[in-house]
Amino acid sequence: MKGTKSIYISEDLIAIRAQIREYVEREIVPRAADWENGGVPREVLDDMGKLGFFGLRIPEEHGGLGMGSVASVVFAEELGRSTFGGFTITVLVHTDLATPYLTNFGSEEQKARWLASMATGETLTAIGVTEPDAGSDVAAIRTRAERDGDEWVINGSKMFITNAVQADWLCLLARTSDEGGYAGMSQIVVPTSSPGFEVSRKLDKFGMRASDTGLLSFSDCRVPVANTIGEPGKGFQQQMSQFVIERMWANYSTVPGIDLALARTADYLRQRIVFGKPLLRNHYVQYKLAELAAEVDLLRYYNYTCAEAYMAGADTTRFATIAKIKAGRLSREVADWCLQFHGGMGYMEETWTTRFLRDTRLTSIGAGSDETMLQVLARLDGFTA
Repeated sequence: MKGTKSIYISEDLIAIRAQIREYVEREIVPRAADWENGGVPREVLDDMGKLGFFGLRIPEEHGGLGMGSVASVVFAEELGRSTFGGFTITVLVHTDLATPYLTNFGSEEQKARWLASMATGETLTAIGVTEPDAGSDVAAIRTRAERDGDEWVINGSKMFITNAVQADWLCLLARTSDEGGYAGMSQIVVPTSSPGFEVSRKLDKFGMRASDTGLLSFSDCRVPVANTIGEPGKGFQQQMSQFVIERMWANYSTVPGIDLALARTADYLRQRIVFGKPLLRNHYVQYKLAELAAEVDLLRYYNYTCAEAYMAGADTTRFATIAKIKAGRLSREVADWCLQFHGGMGYMEETWTTRFLRDTRLTSIGAGSDETMLQVLARLDGFTA
């Protein structure tokens, strides 16, 4: 990593970083290309859970290590070093997107029931928010959960759901009252074994191919009302607070991948002889790589500032929004230049550059598109009429 650390990392977390890095380099990088058409094998996820990687932020009383938010920075960075976006998103949706709903909003009974198995990887999780007609506009969701005694009866569909095929349960956002817009939504734990739940289709994606993504349907799907996370009717507010966290870890995991992509490209250009000399001797190539590396460093330390603010209890919505815009645009730019500098070989599927270009494209779409982020930023900064 270039530069020096700007956030405090404990000796324990430094040791864990080294352990995760060694594991990713030994067990993930050599095998991940084989997962591009089928998803990350469950045994790999089970192995990571048994090693304690999934429980970094889970409280000790529920089987985790109870570490602070900086553990998410370290974990996301080390997963991002794999440069396999499908692997990274599979893990982080479980550890840093679905799990915090329980740790932040769940009852003590719910935590005792589910968190320990989530820490070990015995239970794999997902979230169900996006619908065919409701992406960035979460207020437009239509999936309904109507109360029938002590049960919710759920009908509707969810689209683009990461971990859909393998998840044991998902945190579903559904309408639980007739209030429209941002009101009347609740978050509900829905076991995927519930009658009436179905993965209608596994989706064929442009990138992130090691991540299983599905279209879900709910037809009179019944789950206990006791599975409601947090306060009924406050699901939208809980979801929005967690989206900020999702954007933060997306930004954290972006930096190491694009940093390594630049280093790999430089190594290739040292060996690529054009007109009798290494292509890296070309000043334009040198300056473009240096310019991109400088941009990566700016994002890295902006991420650290965001992490410090979050650790101090500040509202990091603006930090996460700005970093999300930058991460999406910069990762696309780096991926494009890396492919360009590899020339014809960069356009071949056998070269990592094509996969990297596909995987990085999602950063500007998932967890809030660039346009949505700009809308949020304009509102935060008072640039609206």
